[in-house]
Amino acid sequence: MRGKIRNQINAFVRKDEGASTVMALFFGFSMLMLSGYAIDLSNAMAVRTQMQVAADAAAHAAILEREFGTPETAVAKALEIAERNMPADRHGFVIEAQDVQFGDYDPATTVFTPDPDATGAVRVIARRTTDRGNPHGNYFLALAGIETMDIVTGSVFVTYRPTCLREGFVAELEVDLQSNNEYRAGFCIHSNNTISLNNNNIFETGTVVSLSDVDNLELPNSGYEQNEGLREALREGTWNIRILERIDNIIAGLYAMDDRFVPDYILGSGMLTLSTTNLNASHFTSGRVHTYDCPTSNGRLSFANGTILRDVVLVTDCQIKMGNQMVLENVVIATTNTASKSIYAPQDLQIGRDDNCAEGGGSQLITMGSVDVAGNLKMYGGQILAKVDVSFAANAGGLHGAAIVAGGTISGTSNMDMGFCGSGMENNFMAEYFRLAI
Repeated sequence: MRGKIRNQINAFVRKDEGASTVMALFFGFSMLMLSGYAIDLSNAMAVRTQMQVAADAAAHAAILEREFGTPETAVAKALEIAERNMPADRHGFVIEAQDVQFGDYDPATTVFTPDPDATGAVRVIARRTTDRGNPHGNYFLALAGIETMDIVTGSVFVTYRPTCLREGFVAELEVDLQSNNEYRAGFCIHSNNTISLNNNNIFETGTVVSLSDVDNLELPNSGYEQNEGLREALREGTWNIRILERIDNIIAGLYAMDDRFVPDYILGSGMLTLSTTNLNASHFTSGRVHTYDCPTSNGRLSFANGTILRDVVLVTDCQIKMGNQMVLENVVIATTNTASKSIYAPQDLQIGRDDNCAEGGGSQLITMGSVDVAGNLKMYGGQILAKVDVSFAANAGGLHGAAIVAGGTISGTSNMDMGFCGSGMENNFMAEYFRLAI
């Protein structure tokens, strides 16, 4: 009897019927868990992507607002945009005020250093965490006891200034340049439409010639062969020339004596009204802002030949006629006049101090109309901003720093020598550009 029972037990142990069912259940359960993990992970990645978009949008809004706003208004703008992307009633407070920090960003080390007074970079952190009370909820992983998942992501936006707008010719419509010109390394020519060149120009290695479509480059026959270095300098691209949109604000800021626009060599408060339309250096007080209102759009302020102006600002609605051999050192001249020659110089205009790119001494011409320099324009840390056109003829020597920006056409003739300075243009008016760093 005992042996019979033993034999039955051994026979049962040796049987393999039903083993496949057990294995199927095991593998089925394993696949279910893996599928659940994949689904939860996929959901978490989708939420992280949504958070990244919210952080990027909030950071961009913050740094855009910070250009002219306070840190407080910039943070408020970031939170407003964050709420639009991830409403708190659905996601909790993903981005709070303390998650928006201004500071400095080092691209070489990718290190962000907080500084509440900085304007050059902003970091925004988006959080869905247990500590904040809004963790991401799991579905299948909750069956294994992992009910939630913390997700944190961030974004850093920084400001930058395109090299072409610091030193170069930039036009919305056309840059039209003739022959026998030399453009030195670092100098830039850009048009959002057309660039027209004649022959016998030299483009050193390191110069940039860019336009929206290289097919819009107008050259004579054998143009590449007759323009040394042009082919290597060519780039393709389109910009939003933001500084053109700011001309109104710049002039209004000068009228209002706004510190963001008035250069630091202006020390006196209040504006001085000029008493005459025929001007020389004796009519100006160093360190002050001057103005004159013309009764009609044809009204003109005329400068005597040989006038040298230093450390002054002139803001007006008049047309302005420069004198021959006029020199501007630490000077801003701005007009709301929209005439085709709202700023006109017949001969030998020097914009900026000839100081081999030293700090200070640069000067700026700003107009809602056009600028016309008949001949021998020299720029040493100089800037021309025109809502419409800029034209200059013959022997322009801007070797030590020149920035010309026009909403219409830039037209220059022959025998120009234009180079890159890299310094001494700290008072130029610029509009910030923004890009995602990390």
